[in-house]
Amino acid sequence: MHNDLDFEKPISDLEAKIHELKKLAAEDESIDTSEEVQRLEQRIQEATRDVYSKLTPAQKTMVARTARRPHFLDYASRLFTEFTPLAGDRSFGEDAAIQAGLARFHGQPVAVIGQEKGNDTKSRIKHNFGSPRPEGYRKAIRVMEMADRFGLPVISLVDTAGAYPGVGAEERGQAEAIARSTEMCLGIKVPMVSVVIGEGGSGGAIAIAAANKVYMLEHAIYSVISPEGAASILWRDATRAREAATAMKITAQDLKALGVIDDIIPEPLGGAHRDPEAAIDATGDVIKAALADLGKLSPEAVRKARREKFLAIGRNL
Repeated sequence: MHNDLDFEKPISDLEAKIHELKKLAAEDESIDTSEEVQRLEQRIQEATRDVYSKLTPAQKTMVARTARRPHFLDYASRLFTEFTPLAGDRSFGEDAAIQAGLARFHGQPVAVIGQEKGNDTKSRIKHNFGSPRPEGYRKAIRVMEMADRFGLPVISLVDTAGAYPGVGAEERGQAEAIARSTEMCLGIKVPMVSVVIGEGGSGGAIAIAAANKVYMLEHAIYSVISPEGAASILWRDATRAREAATAMKITAQDLKALGVIDDIIPEPLGGAHRDPEAAIDATGDVIKAALADLGKLSPEAVRKARREKFLAIGRNL
């Protein structure tokens, strides 16, 4: 198995040994490797628990970015039924980095918005590696307006390194589109729940995450700028990204303590990429509970609570 997480090497080495033993047993039925495989699997559990119990912020950044982590379309296919994606911003064109549309969540009609990074070269190029252009945010605005008009709760799944900073995107009003999308999040009168499932990068993330309830997966990150970008600005040295990651307080644990997010969704042992279905199901359970609580509020109370939530951030630090 390809592994882009260098700190997982002790785990990968054990997995490679298991693979070799199973291959040997398949080639020669007289050889019984089951006992040794069981022993190695127990060691993998112990090694994984040890490694993931003391991840640094820089290592959590690597986990959040790994290509093996489930992305928006993985969540959409498992959590929602009758998902009908909507395309275009009714102004310029379509942006595939943001996926948005209507669906049913446990039978309830909802609007769904999220960034999709892709899982192979072709899909990553198609979705621009999850970095939206202005058209993506204007599409999100269109879907949120529709949700508000028809009384549909909004669910957003955040996973982006940040909004696309290309010349064309800037010419078409990237900053304005992000601001308008954030404004729309704060203005709608329907419940909105957001989950940072991987990376939450700067305005590109908060444009669809200014919600009543904001959650993060255990090993996700949420920051105003990437650790590499912060290191380049602060110290003019991108190699100090690990130091920046620690200083910036970008982990779910830090942000829960600071009151930026509401709660943390535990991931399976070894991260969401080791058991995507369990991670997605846990996320669905949290979203379901949040919508149930928010459904008790009036439309005006929903909007007021959301605005007060964000105005309160940082006041008591």
